[in-house]
This record gives sequence, C-alpha cells and structure tokens, in this order.
Amino acid sequence: MRRSLAALLPALGMLLAAGPARAADNIVLGVPTALGTIEGQDSLRAAQLAVKEINEQGGVQVGAVKRKLEIVSIDTREAEAGVPVTDALAAMEKLITEKKPAAIVVGAFRSEVLVSAMDMIARVKIPYLCTIGMSPVFDDKVGAEYEKYKYNFRLSLSARYLVGNLGKTMSFLKTKYGFDKVYFLHQDVAWAKGTIGGLTKVMEGAGWKVLGSDPYPTGSRDFSASLTKAKAGGAQVVVPMFDMPESGVLVKQARSMKVPALVAGFISPAAPGTAWATFKGDIDGLVNFLFEPGAIPLPSARSRHFTEAYGKAYGEELKNRISGHGPGPSYDAVYVLAGAITRAGSLDADALVKEIEKTDMEGAVGRLIFTKTHSVPYGDDPKAGGASIAFQWRQGKRVVVFPEAIAEGNIELHAR
Repeated sequence: MRRSLAALLPALGMLLAAGPARAADNIVLGVPTALGTIEGQDSLRAAQLAVKEINEQGGVQVGAVKRKLEIVSIDTREAEAGVPVTDALAAMEKLITEKKPAAIVVGAFRSEVLVSAMDMIARVKIPYLCTIGMSPVFDDKVGAEYEKYKYNFRLSLSARYLVGNLGKTMSFLKTKYGFDKVYFLHQDVAWAKGTIGGLTKVMEGAGWKVLGSDPYPTGSRDFSASLTKAKAGGAQVVVPMFDMPESGVLVKQARSMKVPALVAGFISPAAPGTAWATFKGDIDGLVNFLFEPGAIPLPSARSRHFTEAYGKAYGEELKNRISGHGPGPSYDAVYVLAGAITRAGSLDADALVKEIEKTDMEGAVGRLIFTKTHSVPYGDDPKAGGASIAFQWRQGKRVVVFPEAIAEGNIELHAR
C-alpha cells in the first residue's frame, strides 16, 4: 500500500497543482485606448471599478468555478496630434499578442482607429466592446459582413445617435425661440465631421440657415476667425463639436468677443463638474452634451450607483471631473461581458458573441440592449435604450435640459 501511494503521489500532486491554478487564473480584459485623454483615463477607471466590484463578489462564474477579472492596458496615443492610425493599431496588437486578453473593452478613441481595429478583431476573433469611438461605419460593417465583424460591439453613443439627439434639441430651440441661423465649428476628425455633416442635413431640412462650417485640426487654440464670422452673420446658435483639451478656449473666446449666440454642442473640457472653476464662470449659459450618463447620472438606481461608487473609489475630485463620453459605457461593458461569460459558461468567443447579443439589463447609461448591428441604441427614453444628456451651465451648476423626460428645466437664454 505504501508503494502504491508513493507511486500515485507525483501524479496526484500534478493534478492538485494544475486544477486549482487553472481555476484561479484571472480572466484578462485588454484596454487599448488613448490614455492621455480625459475620456481614456476616466473610461479605464470606470472599467477598473466594475472589475473591482465583480471581484469583491468572488469573480465571474465560468462553468463550475469562479474566476477573477484583471485589466491590462496600453496607451495607443491616438488622440495626440500627428500620431498615425498604424501606430495605434500596433499598440493594440502588442497588447493582444503579449497579454492574450479574453476580450477588449473601451478600445479605440478615434473613429479612424476604431474602423481599422475592427479588421484586427475579425482576425484574432475575441469580443471587442468599444465605448468611445463613434463612427457610423461601425454599424455599416457589422451589417454588411456579420460573420466577419460579429465580435465587435459598441456601448457608447454613435455619431448617428448624437445627430438625432442634437437634432431634437435644435428643433426645440427653433420652435420655442424662433431661431433659424446656425454656425458650426468642429474638430477635423472623422466622428466630428460625420456628426456635423449629418446635423447640417437635419437642420437644413428643418429650415435652418447654415452660415458656415469650419474644421479645426487637433491642437488648435484660436477659434476667433469663425466666431467673428458667426457674430457678423447674426448666428443665433453656435454649435461646436470637439473632444480635444484645447477646445475649451473656444468658450472663453466667445465670451470675450461678446458673441450674442447660444453656444450649444459638445466641448469635452466643459463637461466635467470642475469646468466652472477651470473657466472662471465664462461658460455660463453654455449648453453642453454628455454623450452618455455618468458625469451626471440618470434618475435610476443603477446609474446613481455608478456615479457614487466612482466617487468613493477615486475621490470627489475625480468624480467631479468625470468626462461626458466613455466612462458610463465602459463600466457597463464589463458587466455585459461578465453576464455573457456566466451564461455561456465558457470564454469561447463565438459563445460569448451569442450571449452578448441577448443582453437586456439596466446599466449606468440606461437600458442595455443591442441592435442587429451590435450597437446600444440611444434616444430620449432611458427605459428603451441609452440616453444622452444635455445640460446648461447656470451659475456654477449643471442643469439637465434634455431629454425632456428627465429635464430639470428649460434652456435659458439670459446668460448668453
């Protein structure tokens, strides 16, 4: 008996060592994005918060075992001026090759990078839940070649949904105040050009007169030429569309030049709760979009939980600085993936795709469901999908003015 037991010990030891080790292996989630941007930084933190919460509950159930989640990240630098798409893709490929993640969350910041990254994902065949890139080409590619691009999903607002939500707000301005003259300024990047292009068609079709539409390269700091033309042309609304940090200067310039138009659009640095102090009150009256809830939560338990938990995890200062695009969907993406893994009982990519497609849950951004082209739909009802939020800066406070179902008040013009 002693000899038999002795003979079995090596094999038994190998089984004991191998079994628990595999069960304890972390599920790696990759985050390749522009970590030099506020959206990229906040989205990484939001994903890490979701991972922390899930791990504190024991991890994700995978068949008969629970496994912890782990995030690995890399800075794609894609938001920096002059950095080509190929460099961002190389960073993403490096992360995938070296860390072998089971899935990607957050992902591309630039739409140009997102569209190209879809082909890499089609090759490596792992779920990709993007939460920043906005190009409508994403939906077109999934719709046209489903089998090739089925691993790609988007939880953030797309340019098409942004156009729709902005269009509704502009329609409100036209009906309520009689406005019909608009001037566009936008960053010279795919998502912003696409958004302004779509919004131009919508507004011209509704009777608006477009006085001008000027592109600015990433890194620009002087917008006075366009603001001068807008003022001279009698623009009643100036619509900016920027995600670069330098774009905050536009608001200060409009104030100092006394441009008598309502500034209503998206300026990333003006979205956080700290922006009032940053711009010393010069943003009073600005109507700014939060592409997704997070910085300002929806009136739902899940949305409020995210915002409050973010503050507890990272402090009130960082909570007040949460960007208006990326963090909410990034937090939700981890939970969507965790739910899919549990239902599938494995990390098999094809099985996960099928389970992600079945998602129907409440998230920080509203109801999480996916269209046939793998995007969460966004509109004005958080019970039907995601909901973007428009707020107006008033004496240091962000007052929600859109969608009407959750608005705290109407747009005021006195501060223009």
